[in-house]
Amino acid sequence: MTRPGGSSIKNARRLKVRVKTGKGRTVSQKAWLERQLNDPYVAEAKRRGYRSRAAFKLTEIDDKYRFLKPGGRIVDLGAAPGGWSQVAVERVKVKEGKGRVIAIDMHGMDGIAGVTIFHKDFLDDDAPALLIEALGGEKADVVMSDMAAHATGHRQTDHLKIMALAEAAFDFAKDVLKPGGAFLAKVLRGGTEGEMLKVMKQHFETVRHVKPKASREDSAELFVLALGFRG
Repeated sequence: MTRPGGSSIKNARRLKVRVKTGKGRTVSQKAWLERQLNDPYVAEAKRRGYRSRAAFKLTEIDDKYRFLKPGGRIVDLGAAPGGWSQVAVERVKVKEGKGRVIAIDMHGMDGIAGVTIFHKDFLDDDAPALLIEALGGEKADVVMSDMAAHATGHRQTDHLKIMALAEAAFDFAKDVLKPGGAFLAKVLRGGTEGEMLKVMKQHFETVRHVKPKASREDSAELFVLALGFRG
């Protein structure tokens, strides 16, 4: 299998698609479409059948830190459209009879082989117990979240909104993770992400920010990775 950053990604970078500003298409819409058409990770995701380019972000992070282990029990928060869940199924080897992957999203999502999907808000009071039951009565080895709030275009507002989601996911993870477990969540640079790390270090052995190559260079996007949950 060709890894992200391999020859298929590099070859895709050589192509350049230009998009005209057609009737009913704004300049910003043109720029977004042009970026999508020229993004090698978008092309590679389509080739491999991944539902989003975000699959490569998780792949890169796990290639380095190895927290998605065969037989692991994984909870994917705000999972739609499902790219991260697809990677988790591969990594924990669900199709070989090992591990479990639970996806939860308040908007719902199409089915994925090997994934148990809950059309539900993870903030609901009964969500932790439901997910633990779906994991066979055991707590999770990994809780992960690629959630992002709808962008407003105001940098600080968007930062605070996504940090609120990350903090909610962290609080949820503390309820469902087993000792030694891992937590991964999307955050944005903007001033408060350092405070979240300080709090997380009280509950995990190691906590760090990571930015995979699949994250666009001009994006403030980061991921916070916490390993070794103390319980």
